[in-house]
Amino acid sequence: MDEDLNVTYITLGGHVEVNKYRYLYFVIMFTVFILIICSNFTIVCLIWIHRNLHEPMYVFIAALLLNSALFSSAIYPKLCIDYLSEKQVISYPACLFQFYLVYSLSGSEFLLLAGMAYDRYVSICKPLQYPTIMRKNTVSVFLAIAWLVPACQAAFAVLLSADMKICNFTLNGIYCNNLIYSLHCVSSQTLSIFGIFALLTGGLFPLLFILFTYSRILMISYGCREVRRKAAQTCLPHLLVLISFSILCAYDILVVRLGSSFSQTVRLIMTFQAVVYHPLFNPIIYGLKMKEISKHLKRLFCQAKVF
Repeated sequence: MDEDLNVTYITLGGHVEVNKYRYLYFVIMFTVFILIICSNFTIVCLIWIHRNLHEPMYVFIAALLLNSALFSSAIYPKLCIDYLSEKQVISYPACLFQFYLVYSLSGSEFLLLAGMAYDRYVSICKPLQYPTIMRKNTVSVFLAIAWLVPACQAAFAVLLSADMKICNFTLNGIYCNNLIYSLHCVSSQTLSIFGIFALLTGGLFPLLFILFTYSRILMISYGCREVRRKAAQTCLPHLLVLISFSILCAYDILVVRLGSSFSQTVRLIMTFQAVVYHPLFNPIIYGLKMKEISKHLKRLFCQAKVF
């Protein structure tokens, strides 16, 4: 621990051979971060610019990609700084802020996916009622809930953690996740109970809702070829993103709960997979699988080749 104007510093001890490979780590992380920002914001801008994409489904996609870009921005800049620094440290308040951003945005992703699942359910199962149900105000309410509810839950967890006394000053990770609880002198029953509540409301219940809506879509589309084709075109990308994000969450739980069972190198590789492939996976899936977005992307790149 370093003391500077009464600020507590935490050592990020999850890095492996930083001094030997620091520049390689930096180049890889910086390149991946630029790719994530550019790919996500390219599709967000396309949806913003083209009026034929101003539909609820594409609005949810834009919100999801924006969420992924913000999630990456909460992790990658600090990682790049760490790889160019002699010591990989972070102040405890900054660590709590990073924890807040990571889990607030992660919770938002599940709720955004739930909103997208509901949109597809209404579109396929109740097509005549779709314009009435999925109005602009309805989408706005979904987006507000998706961002505000996880933000409030994460804020409450941060406030509880801020009052906890710290005895351990080394975090066995490369960014601030649930491992910050291992820094506390004693475990908090309130934090544990609230963690279960947040996991249920922000993760399990939205996941069950998503599975329910897609199972209903599958049952309805089974007997109709045209409906089945529409469901496959629009629902498959969402399901792929859901699977990808569920794997990310599983990695996070495994790293935190079973981290001591793995070597430091294995933990680092698992953490990299959790923060690298999913933010890149989203724009690739939506750019390739969503017909209208793919069409605008091809037109954009063709124009770029002309110039």
